[in-house]
This record gives sequence, structure tokens and C-alpha cells, in this order.
Amino acid sequence: VQLQASGGGLVQALASLRVSCAMSGRPLSSYAMGWFRQAPGKEREFVAAVVWSGTMTSIADSVKGRFSISRDNAKNTVYLQMNSLKTEDTAVYYCAAHEHPYSRSSSPSEYTYWGQGTEVTVSS
Repeated sequence: VQLQASGGGLVQALASLRVSCAMSGRPLSSYAMGWFRQAPGKEREFVAAVVWSGTMTSIADSVKGRFSISRDNAKNTVYLQMNSLKTEDTAVYYCAAHEHPYSRSSSPSEYTYWGQGTEVTVSS
């Protein structure tokens, strides 16, 4: 299984950005998916998770109301839509696959496969 994250970039505060994560090697529908982020000097933190079908999600309190997670199993891709971005959202964003298809875990250690990360920088 390989995960390829893309779509990061430099944006101004209050802008929107959508990052994507494409899976290859196995059907995306076999996995629950999560997004995490890591800012310089900080630990990796949970952002959002979605079950295999896309019908249930979990969003971190720090981004609730601004971020959403979705997936398109036919395209083997999961998305993180980020609205009203703040400077504190600046981080490398990682997608990850969880082998329990109904998981919405916020614990990085439970995820088996990880993408390489895509960098998001929000300027004031």
C-alpha cells in the first residue's frame, strides 16, 4: 500500500485549501482513513478521520467547523477540505490508513500506512 498526499501550498489566512491523498496497491474501501498534522517542534496531532464508507467522520476540536474530511472510493482518494485557515494551521499534513474499516481513531500509533506529507503554510 502506498499513500500519496498532494495539494499543499502557501495560502493567506482565511483562505481555503483542499489536500488529497491517493492510495495505490489496495482498494481504499478496505480502510478507514485519517489526516494528521505536525507543526515544527510539535508532536503529530490528529485532524480528522473517516470510516470506509464515508458515512461517519471525526474532527478534532481545534478545526471543527472549518475542516471536513471526505473520500471517493471509486477514485481511491481521501480529501481534507480546509476553510478559514489560520496561521496556526501551518504544518505538514499526513494521511494515514487504518486497517479497521470502521475506526475513527485519533491515535497515530493505530494507523498502519502513512503518506509522505504535504506542507501547508498559512500566512497572516
